[in-house]
Amino acid sequence: MPTTGCTSPDDIRAAFSRAMSAMYRAEVPLYGDLLELVADVNQDTLAAQPTLADALRLGGDLERLDEERHGAIRVGTAQELSTLARLFAVMGMEPVGYYDLSPAGVPVHSTAFRAVHEASLRISPFRVFTSLLRLELIDDLALREMAAGLLAKRQIFTPKALALIEHHETQGGLTPSQADTFVTEALETFRWHRQATVTQAQYQQLHDQHRLIADVVAFKGPHINHLTPRTLDIDRVQQQMPARGITPKAVVEGPPRRNQPILLRQTSFKALEEPVAFADERGMAGSHTARFGEIEQRGAALTQAGRALYDQLLDKARAGLGGVPAERDPERYSALLEEAFRDFPDDAQTMREQGLAWFRYAPTAKGLEEGSRGRDLPTLLQQGAVQCEPVIYEDFLPVSAAGIFQSNLGGEARNEYGSNANRAQFEQALGRSVIDEMSLYEQTQLRSLEACEAQMG
Repeated sequence: MPTTGCTSPDDIRAAFSRAMSAMYRAEVPLYGDLLELVADVNQDTLAAQPTLADALRLGGDLERLDEERHGAIRVGTAQELSTLARLFAVMGMEPVGYYDLSPAGVPVHSTAFRAVHEASLRISPFRVFTSLLRLELIDDLALREMAAGLLAKRQIFTPKALALIEHHETQGGLTPSQADTFVTEALETFRWHRQATVTQAQYQQLHDQHRLIADVVAFKGPHINHLTPRTLDIDRVQQQMPARGITPKAVVEGPPRRNQPILLRQTSFKALEEPVAFADERGMAGSHTARFGEIEQRGAALTQAGRALYDQLLDKARAGLGGVPAERDPERYSALLEEAFRDFPDDAQTMREQGLAWFRYAPTAKGLEEGSRGRDLPTLLQQGAVQCEPVIYEDFLPVSAAGIFQSNLGGEARNEYGSNANRAQFEQALGRSVIDEMSLYEQTQLRSLEACEAQMG
């Protein structure tokens, strides 16, 4: 809890999310067009599906829908990552999960900074997928040393932001005035910088190794590379994007369309080619491609058993492509996905009975009037004394994240990095352990059951 007189971390996070969205909208006008499309689709979907609106309201998700965003940022050093963790802590955001993207040819590993309690998520579900560049995966020693030297010279946080982070840590919070200043100063870390810190020749060397390496190393700051609103019907958004002048990627990442959505589905528009000025003697002009727009649809958070089944079926669908990238044959991949996922129950009740998803429980008016009267949970549910809805998935999928990254970095998947998961190395750089997402969903479900018990006696 914040010190008396201080702004709550939840409110700081909400203010930062709004400021980030406004900044990105000004920097990338297509993002504004995307917001308008998502808002229209969500409004139409809720009007056509009143039961969906009721379910979202029960879980506290309806109110947060329009505010929901996730962003992504990539940093280059352990110090940058650990300081970013301290910055996010001011906003009540903790690192959840470890993601290794190296098997997909992306030389980073990542975590997601977000709020961890459902009450905080209702206020602001803002989350940031945060990746650390893995210089050790660069085989060219001279290039690796050049990249390390460039990263060592930069400071991606403003002096005021660093001072306010330290003040928050020592004093237990920020006053409203300090919180406003913090949001303004923290935003600078995520701002786009047209001026590169490298010459055109250096940029080309980094780019030829991997576009993502150039994106991380060649600028004074990491800049937010996409910001993502949440839709209730991603297939409809995908279909309508071209009519709004937005070119979508060929494949929606994640599970196929279902009656009961699960986990996370994502699509995006292609990364923008933006003008940059290199650090050559005459400020030679060039271009850089990195920032894009993304849309997500979130479904039920799966248990360990549900996630194991999901991974098995996804692997089956991808294997059916015989090594051909999904982007090259999207129709076949979609058919393979739908075929594979016929083995995953497509209704909430069966998913609950088979222990495949986490649920949030609440007493109905009937249940509050009658009390539990010694009945067990299945009986209370059957008799309409308790209702339940799946817990919304708050995290990310490594295969989907890699698919989005590759699509917007250009080119086919690169396999030379192999599988190089190193959670211990990442946590050492982070300065703390990441949180297991499954434990958070389990706690959310348990708290809802305890609340039912308390209310129903």
